[in-house]
Amino acid sequence: MSLSLDAKIFVAGHRGMVGSAIIRQLQVQGYTNIVTRTRSELDLVKQQAVADFFAQEKPSAVYLAAAKVGGIHANNTFPAEFIYENMMMEANIVHQSYVNGVKKLLFLGSSCIYPKLAQQPMKETALLTGVLEPTNEPYAISKIAGIKLCESYNRQYAVDYRSVMPTNLYGPNDNFHPENSHVIPAMLRRFHEAVLTNAEKVVVWGSGKPMREFLYVDDMAAASIHVMNLDSETYQAHTQPMLSHINVGTGQDCTIRELAETIASVTGFKGQLEFDATKPDGAPRKLMDVSRLKSLGWSASVSLEQGLKLSYQWFLDNQDNFRG
Repeated sequence: MSLSLDAKIFVAGHRGMVGSAIIRQLQVQGYTNIVTRTRSELDLVKQQAVADFFAQEKPSAVYLAAAKVGGIHANNTFPAEFIYENMMMEANIVHQSYVNGVKKLLFLGSSCIYPKLAQQPMKETALLTGVLEPTNEPYAISKIAGIKLCESYNRQYAVDYRSVMPTNLYGPNDNFHPENSHVIPAMLRRFHEAVLTNAEKVVVWGSGKPMREFLYVDDMAAASIHVMNLDSETYQAHTQPMLSHINVGTGQDCTIRELAETIASVTGFKGQLEFDATKPDGAPRKLMDVSRLKSLGWSASVSLEQGLKLSYQWFLDNQDNFRG
């Protein structure tokens, strides 16, 4: 059942890439009563603060897009912070949603919940069937706990708390830090700087052969709202009480070489591409199986080239004040 357009909706993590995209999509679809709080206004790790907020605001629905995120270096350096802060935020929000009568909640996870050696493309059923990637295991465990929080509250309290697991995301409000960002923002920035300095070549880490899937964040937000608004019968027909999460992706991947060539085109870089095969490649392929989401009536619509153009334009418009 769709939420009414004047329903009070709390978007946790509204300043992040995913949360800000959800707000954009909610506004496009005509929702008018969106509640947000900055970290300085509401620390989601603090139980009493979250309890007070929910008791005061009494939202009808919640998008749980708040998370402590970072790359491999950050995950390895601060593992305690990653597992503690993410689990506390999830537990506080899910529990206070239940206590305060929130009927609908959507939790946003990550594809890192799947085992390191999961069969490709990764189906939802791969969850908890093998060992996780060690570098971000604490973060992944916290995201698995978020899914299980939602499922457990559904089973015990008959609420309707759902979970979606996106593939690699990119788009406006991404982190463009030269060292700590993910592959697309890092490449966009490096190719942009190569154009500015008239560099003859750009060196890309690895062989360029690994295949990765990338989803434009506004597509992710549209999918999130679609899943949130599915009627219970449809949702339950395509999920199980203890296997209820839904993959969100394009269902298509590309090589890192193809990605680099597209980014070169988007940024106007005319020099040479060089691949440093002495640098590690990571897994040969990471792709989500999105057949469950397709059967629920949603598919991605923004192509990689189109999404990269939009991301690059956002980067150009915001390079004086973006994160990083």
